[in-house]
Amino acid sequence: MPQQRKTNTSARRTSPRKKGKKTGGFFLFRWLRSIPMWGFVLGGVGVVALYCFVLFHFFVDPYSFQWKAIYGETTYPAEYTVRGIDVSHYQEKIDWERLRNANMGNDPVSFVIIKATEGVSLMDDYFNENFYQARRNGLIRGAYHFLTPDVSAKKQAEFFLRQAHLEEGDLPPVLDIEDERKWLASGKNKKQIQRMALEWLKVVEKHYGVKPIIYSSYRFRRDILTDKRFDEYPFWMAHYYVSEPAKSVKWHFWQHTDCGKLSGIRGPVDCNVFHGTRAELEQLLIKEIPDER
Repeated sequence: MPQQRKTNTSARRTSPRKKGKKTGGFFLFRWLRSIPMWGFVLGGVGVVALYCFVLFHFFVDPYSFQWKAIYGETTYPAEYTVRGIDVSHYQEKIDWERLRNANMGNDPVSFVIIKATEGVSLMDDYFNENFYQARRNGLIRGAYHFLTPDVSAKKQAEFFLRQAHLEEGDLPPVLDIEDERKWLASGKNKKQIQRMALEWLKVVEKHYGVKPIIYSSYRFRRDILTDKRFDEYPFWMAHYYVSEPAKSVKWHFWQHTDCGKLSGIRGPVDCNVFHGTRAELEQLLIKEIPDER
């Protein structure tokens, strides 16, 4: 008889399968599935609202005045009603009759400050015409000198006095000193900058018998013109695209934008307000010019 092949009837031992561990992703998936649809909608609305708040608070609101200016909408500070502009050759030829009848918000143009000189050799191409037309059209006028670091302040003051002949009823002469980086790059330190500014002011003050106006930015006044002697002079502050100028600095004039739009002037123009009434502005004007000029 053929031998039967023995078969192994013992069951094969198999290792039991290990159950896989439930990962964090699994629980997150189950949690998301448990949220009703209205929860997703509400969460989405919350995310959008948070995004809009951050965008407005940090990127739109702080620059709202600048955005308005860029798109041609000039905002005039409502609490000040004595308004004016400053001009130079950048505005080219001005239609003074149209400008005389223009309004800045709800108020007329009361004063105009005109660039006269820069350094010891540059006279603004439009100064004589602008200076004459401003008075002819019934506007209070003034003239400014742009101080440069490369020539002595005394020589610059003398050049200004030769070119700009202010009269009774005009604003006091104006010293324009700005751009901290330019001054420091010229090699002048803070004390030297102060000395130059004070020298120009003293020479011009002696000539006209009135304290000149200082024009500068808020930061330049705060950081560079820190000598207490500068407090004796009226301050015209450039501080753009803010609803209120810095309260840490006392000011008489505030240049609140460099993107103003006015009838009679092509292109943008600097807009200013006076910190006071029309009568107070008139008190600041030159009353009498010393004979010994």
